[in-house]
Amino acid sequence: MSIQLAESDFQILGCFSVMSQLRPHLQEAKFIEQVRYQMKEGYRIAFLEIEEQTLAVAGFRISTCLSSGKFLYIDDLVVDEWKRSQNYGQQLFQWLIEYATNNDCEKLSLDSGVQRFEAHRFYLMQRMSITSHHFSIEL
Repeated sequence: MSIQLAESDFQILGCFSVMSQLRPHLQEAKFIEQVRYQMKEGYRIAFLEIEEQTLAVAGFRISTCLSSGKFLYIDDLVVDEWKRSQNYGQQLFQWLIEYATNNDCEKLSLDSGVQRFEAHRFYLMQRMSITSHHFSIEL
């Protein structure tokens, strides 16, 4: 098992099948281009693989704001639906915590859809706290 950052187009594309389980609107033909665009803004993808099979993916960025200082924000965190409850999500989450710590982040945070009850249970088991409500409006 290894966890690493997706650097090459091959590695990025290798994350698509798992990422699209969380983000079904994504199109495989445009995935590399979209990820590369977001990488210019600091986005990174970490992936957990076993025997060259991607089992879990996390999209994240490091940022700074007045309310939190320097923090790692998780945009996407998903484990292949056929491999859930086998500790892969926890291992990737712990890797993200270490990455944040090694990059002098003060916090790690994420937003989660209100309907994602299993994900919420996972985040609470990882000792995360519910600290705010997220509001949005379509423009």
